[in-house]
Amino acid sequence: MKLVILACLAAVALARPQTGNPDHIDILRDERVDNGDGTFNFLFETENGIYKEVNGRNAANGGTAMDGSFRFPLDDGSIVEVTFTADENGYVPQSPYLPTPHPLPAHVIETLALVDQLVKQGATWDDQGRRLTRRK
Repeated sequence: MKLVILACLAAVALARPQTGNPDHIDILRDERVDNGDGTFNFLFETENGIYKEVNGRNAANGGTAMDGSFRFPLDDGSIVEVTFTADENGYVPQSPYLPTPHPLPAHVIETLALVDQLVKQGATWDDQGRRLTRRK
């Protein structure tokens, strides 16, 4: 939720004219609908390519779930586009521009498989990582 708000603020900040820059950027669309029941739609677009659309609905846990997208131009002329959902699973953005973690090394995968096997056999550990139970 905080990232959604941060993205909205970033879009607004990027849309406003910069100090000392005589160019004015027009807002092409600014549509806001609040149905009063927890559902809403928001759409914002500027002439320089900044765009954001969010749809909100009631979530099963009593909160609000959202999905939408935003895009903005980079200095090289390319456009970054991000789609997202924000619900009981947290904020989940998707874009080829987002960094991804490095793959796990083979020894880590082997260690995790060993730990999984030990857990299936009933092994337990204390909060310091010392094994409490042994295989019989």
